[in-house]
Amino acid sequence: MWIENTVTDNNLVASDISIIFCNDSYLLNMNQTYLKHNYFTDIITFDYSDAAYISGDLFISLDRVYDNAKLFCVSFEQELLRVVIHGILHLLGFNDKLEEEQKTMKSLENYYLNLYQND
Repeated sequence: MWIENTVTDNNLVASDISIIFCNDSYLLNMNQTYLKHNYFTDIITFDYSDAAYISGDLFISLDRVYDNAKLFCVSFEQELLRVVIHGILHLLGFNDKLEEEQKTMKSLENYYLNLYQND
């Protein structure tokens, strides 16, 4: 419901969204193969959306989520929810390459995490 509410809040409709949990080595291999990046990451999002519907695959490294939760002094659940909503925001068309985009993304993550916690 939380993901669907996030999507409809952005005037779109959620279609097929898969969340695939994996480990660091699996996601590193994907990062190298598909994005030509040679570093660990917590999530890779494959976007299959069209004009009205969002659809995609969210590959999430539980190793990274666990390590980042410790690093940021938050629970594993909270960090996992942050990573999930980060992927959903990518499907909604938000980017995080530039510093200003990163600020917007972080603000939206916090907004939607707050909605989840108050749901």
